[in-house]
Amino acid sequence: MIAVVILNWNGADMLRRFLPSVVAHTAPLGEVIVADNGSTDSSIDLLQTHFPDVRIVRWKENLGFAEGYNEAFRRIESETPHRHDLYLLLNSDVRVTPDWLSPLRNYMDTHPDVAAAQPKLLAEWAHDTFEYAGAAGGFLDRDGYPFCRGRLFNVVEPDNGQYDSATSLFWATGAALLIRADDWHAVGGLDGRFFAHNEEIDLCWRLRARGRKIVCVPQSVVFHVGGGTLPKDNPRKTYLNFRNNLTMLHKNLPETEYRSVMFRRALLDAVALLKFALSGDFANARAVWRGVRDFRKCRHNFDADRRHNLAQTVLLHIPERTDKSLLWAFFFRRQKTFSQFLSSPSSSSSF
Repeated sequence: MIAVVILNWNGADMLRRFLPSVVAHTAPLGEVIVADNGSTDSSIDLLQTHFPDVRIVRWKENLGFAEGYNEAFRRIESETPHRHDLYLLLNSDVRVTPDWLSPLRNYMDTHPDVAAAQPKLLAEWAHDTFEYAGAAGGFLDRDGYPFCRGRLFNVVEPDNGQYDSATSLFWATGAALLIRADDWHAVGGLDGRFFAHNEEIDLCWRLRARGRKIVCVPQSVVFHVGGGTLPKDNPRKTYLNFRNNLTMLHKNLPETEYRSVMFRRALLDAVALLKFALSGDFANARAVWRGVRDFRKCRHNFDADRRHNLAQTVLLHIPERTDKSLLWAFFFRRQKTFSQFLSSPSSSSSF
């Protein structure tokens, strides 16, 4: 049985709009559960009145995305231990399609070496276009910048079937992330200290380094609104992305790369701050500065995690983490699609 868990925080409008599709198309393979992250709106009343068969777990404060899901699965397992062999983290702004779970379930059943999977993510506002948050699966460049099959930075591709093969990934999107319960518990779930953003990439890095696989199964399709909690240009999101991305690198980079990658990132983050400032976006410039500052102040808190992760690593060079620079390819070589970037030969850059 799959526990399909929607983490909700003041998302009554999203639940009203998208939960009916999840309820209609999840049984009999999955159970729909809403984990309420301390909502103060009408979410609970909506669920109890219009979705009485949907199970609710709840607590009083907003724990964030990462710790919210950790708490949800702790409560679900304490109430019904061993009922669910798979967990599916699903954003509240996702519309699912008929029979969306079968391809994912079948793939996991026939590939025991796979720890986690995602469906193909298309945009709710344009069903023939990939969605920013995960598209057809995530990868990582040499400096820690994430990208997807179907999305480099803010450029998303139309879906013409070009990524319709099941493919190994570096990370699967937290918007619709299926993971084996045993693998979730083996690596300790999400890192709650991240609060939100990059937490699923950190989780997948830990899994991948331990030799487990991550895949996209594009025969399963869902539609995602994206930015339902924070728009892409929100300074709070900028802060979390910079702080958490650096934290993820600190936790997981091999020793042989650590100094060079962190040196390049210091330069690149300074460039990002300067770019925001020169464009007059001082709120996001400050967000970059605070994100880098807070990482440097708190990175020692993650030293034990780093030692543990490296001790558990069996796959030092993960093939889905390219040795190329995404920034160089995108801004200087004008490579705007996934296939252009990864099919081109490696080239040196000035960074």
